[in-house]
Amino acid sequence: MRVLIVGSGGREHALAWKLGQSPLVSELLIAPGNGGTALEGTNIPVSDSDLPALVSLAKDRKVDLVVAGPELPLVLGLQNALDKEGIPCFGPNAFAANLEGSKAFSKTVMRESGVPTAPFAVFDEFERARAFVLERGVPLVIKADGLAAGKGVVVAKTEAEALETLEAMMLKKAFGSAGDRVVIEEALQGEEASFMAFCDGEDYAVLPSAQDHKAVGEGDTGPNTGGMGAYSPAPILPKSRYGEIAELVIRPILKNLANKGEPFKGVLYAGLMFTPAGVMVLEYNVRFGDPECQPLLMRLDSDLAEIMLACVQGRLKKTEVRRKDETSLCVVMAAKGYPGSYPKGMEITGIAEAEAIPGVKVFQAGTRLVDGRALTSGGRVLGVTALGADLAQAQKTAYQAVERIRFDDCYYRRDIGAKGLKRITG
Repeated sequence: MRVLIVGSGGREHALAWKLGQSPLVSELLIAPGNGGTALEGTNIPVSDSDLPALVSLAKDRKVDLVVAGPELPLVLGLQNALDKEGIPCFGPNAFAANLEGSKAFSKTVMRESGVPTAPFAVFDEFERARAFVLERGVPLVIKADGLAAGKGVVVAKTEAEALETLEAMMLKKAFGSAGDRVVIEEALQGEEASFMAFCDGEDYAVLPSAQDHKAVGEGDTGPNTGGMGAYSPAPILPKSRYGEIAELVIRPILKNLANKGEPFKGVLYAGLMFTPAGVMVLEYNVRFGDPECQPLLMRLDSDLAEIMLACVQGRLKKTEVRRKDETSLCVVMAAKGYPGSYPKGMEITGIAEAEAIPGVKVFQAGTRLVDGRALTSGGRVLGVTALGADLAQAQKTAYQAVERIRFDDCYYRRDIGAKGLKRITG
């Protein structure tokens, strides 16, 4: 098969790396890709939001399968556009992709499906949203309805912070049109975990649990980012509970969308909160998490191309999805200043030395290759990922690898996995 991967982050490098191991795959194209994907296949300078160009590329290069990495092309209707041309796409259609594209749509589908989630209200007028905050009181979670690169969610702990957030989203357009409508919901307390499943419209096959680290600072402090590191499995969600949780948060969504005539095919990602009252869904994503994808694919012990084809063709039930028993942990190395403004163009050294450590793979995200040199080009630069017999070993190995890599103005959290270790050791 000739496979086209759409996207340019660390997740897309991980997808290219894993798909490249499949005997079914003869050629990998990545649009637009990054410095890491260039080592796995051929980068094509086409934006992940330019649907006509992506469809033309797939047709011209006789692509057999398109794999959508990020959410934006799916929300824009990439699957629909490819389907008209008879080109298979791993990822949901535009209607189903609204599970991530619209927080209001997602919460409404959760309520229809009986999925446990926080009580919520939706507003498209600032004054009504403001009155609700003043009446309800804090803490509250305020979410921009549309896509905001993982940054459109604020847990407002004071009234002033809540009103300031509403003003920024709805009046000052901090997230553009994504903030025209907001969802305000009860703030849940507990520990989070990421839970993903391959889906073929009717059946699902779960992936191991994972835990992301959204905040930029150690101890989960500072502003939210796209993710500063992740590990799998998450002790808060052991393997013994996968079936129970999947029937609670995956099956009802698949059934609801299938009943609407919009079956979900791809990866369905449930962001969970383990509260004193039980498991609650914070959000759904319609693709692999980034950086959770990196440790999850390190642990996947099956042919990813075959699994994706089975999802597209509706035969997942007959396809084996195996996982390694080892633990995997990913540390994101970022440019200092991220998620705010940050420098670019710094040369990266030491990747080969890091990958010389057994069990280590360095996934590139915000990088580009210039004359054989890797330079930084984004905020999240690398996802240094390691396998280990347990979480402590995976963490130790990942940080050993991090220490071998250098670039100016580098920043990374030093506590990735600490929450899991604390839970294990008590």
